[in-house]
Amino acid sequence: MKIVSLTLAIALLACLLSPKFIFGAEEKKPPNVLLIVIDDLRPTLRCYGDPIAVTPNMDRLARQGTLFESAYCQLAVCSPSRLSLMTGLRPDTIRVWDLGTHFRDAIPDVVTLPQYFKNHGYYTQSIGKIYHGSGQPSQDPPSWTAAPSCDSVRDPEVRYALPKNLKGKGLKRSAFEAADVLDDKYIDGIVCNAAVKTLGDLSQSSQPFFLAVGFRKPHLPFCAPKNYWDLYDPMSIPMPASQEYPTDAPELATRSWRELEGYSNIPKDMVLSDEMIRELRHGYYACVSYVDALVGRLLDTLQEHGIAGETVIVLCGDHGYHLGEQGLWTKANNYELSTRVPLIISAPKHKQNGNASKALVELVDLYPTLTDICDLKVPEDLEGISCFPLLSSPDQSWKRAVFSQYPRSVSETRHRGHGDIMGYALRTSRYRYIQWQDWSTKRLLAVELYDHESDPNETKNVAMGSKYEKVREELAEILDRGWRGVLPASLKVER
Repeated sequence: MKIVSLTLAIALLACLLSPKFIFGAEEKKPPNVLLIVIDDLRPTLRCYGDPIAVTPNMDRLARQGTLFESAYCQLAVCSPSRLSLMTGLRPDTIRVWDLGTHFRDAIPDVVTLPQYFKNHGYYTQSIGKIYHGSGQPSQDPPSWTAAPSCDSVRDPEVRYALPKNLKGKGLKRSAFEAADVLDDKYIDGIVCNAAVKTLGDLSQSSQPFFLAVGFRKPHLPFCAPKNYWDLYDPMSIPMPASQEYPTDAPELATRSWRELEGYSNIPKDMVLSDEMIRELRHGYYACVSYVDALVGRLLDTLQEHGIAGETVIVLCGDHGYHLGEQGLWTKANNYELSTRVPLIISAPKHKQNGNASKALVELVDLYPTLTDICDLKVPEDLEGISCFPLLSSPDQSWKRAVFSQYPRSVSETRHRGHGDIMGYALRTSRYRYIQWQDWSTKRLLAVELYDHESDPNETKNVAMGSKYEKVREELAEILDRGWRGVLPASLKVER
């Protein structure tokens, strides 16, 4: 009996002196990360105040996390924007401004966001479009533990479902279709099926995971199963608030990237009837609701496998989108509708529950934010800052401005590399200020200024107005000083 008592006493003493007892419970598994990137998604969501949008699942995510009302991309086309997100660096640093350049040609040793997590013991995988959607820029083996799937897909069989479109040629057939098919007829449904299965498999592992899922809709063509079109009365979808180029805007600002042009049912002169505009806008909303349903399946899967409470979820668009506003379609410019994105972060272990933050944030901030949330050391060479403090204190003082840019050639619709001319854009809580500079000489070619207090739709360039002379000078100074000059005092970064 004494021997047993002595044994128990020794065991108890060992427990009391163990580090696990002193510091708390058993060491916990680090949180998982689910990154959801949605192509061409502007804040056309009910949780962002759009009264037309049918987006119950993204709204659900917003209620359990933090919604960022003023989030912006760094360059409003797919590859450069996604690369800023994935490297935590800005376009002029990674030297990618177009769709054809691979970032490792310029900075071969950069450690990407998933690569950083992989280096810290995470299993990393991507399903769908995370980098660019085709060619060499869609590939980056160092980022992933397992080979990506559905990352480079250009098969018409998963872009279209109607026989008339399947018989066409090239990628640009009809600009939209409503087919009576299941979700997985199109590529995004296939991506979702793969992600659901992968989440189930990963839930059985003791290793934390970083899973990136990229949905291609609502990118053109606006093809979605008919039941998502049926969610909307076409006549309830409003026409664009403004259908003319902004008054006094330079041609560089409003030049079409010619993405919508070339689809078989789009007039070659791009003179669109009201009926066509409504159909296109209807198709965009249908695609948003289609992707929303797929997001819902991912959220449900986390719940079903018991890992929702240990998974950080980030949902964002890669850039915004024009649907006829300002006389513009798609993206590829420096305006609000092309650069503003939805961004929702849900970190279950941190105080949120439906917070909304008006703080100015950028996609380049996601790299440091995710490492911070997951209690990893934030790399020192990043060009964004962690938004982690905003999750618990969304109204605190934050950046005074955010930055975007867009290149132009001298005369072509699309640029190569950095182009001949670079437009640098600055967004404060009130103003959008843009300088168009000759790339080689840095000579100022044109200036734009939009006052969101009096002109939220950016319909008039007031840069030359005497009323705004002092404002223009102040914003020019901020733009010249760059991103480090706009940080709150408590977060100054000296590099």
